[in-house]
Amino acid sequence: MFIIDDLLAAPMRSLIFVLKKVNQAVNTEREAQERSLMAELTALHRALDRNEITEAAFDEREQILLGRLDRLHAEDESDDGADDRS
Repeated sequence: MFIIDDLLAAPMRSLIFVLKKVNQAVNTEREAQERSLMAELTALHRALDRNEITEAAFDEREQILLGRLDRLHAEDESDDGADDRS
């Protein structure tokens, strides 16, 4: 009886395993994107401190990077909310 149960449950366990791996990959990618954006912001601040760029160029680029970071966090929060509902 247990063998039949195992055989019937195997596809579901396999699907769950795959979905967990996909979730891990998505989380890893988001973390990498966040680290990349933070590194760009740091480099941008250094460039401003060294007078390599103007204040206007800094403000423009900073707004773009912060917007991307905000969208990334908003996507992450919306996914967390979807997990809570299921």
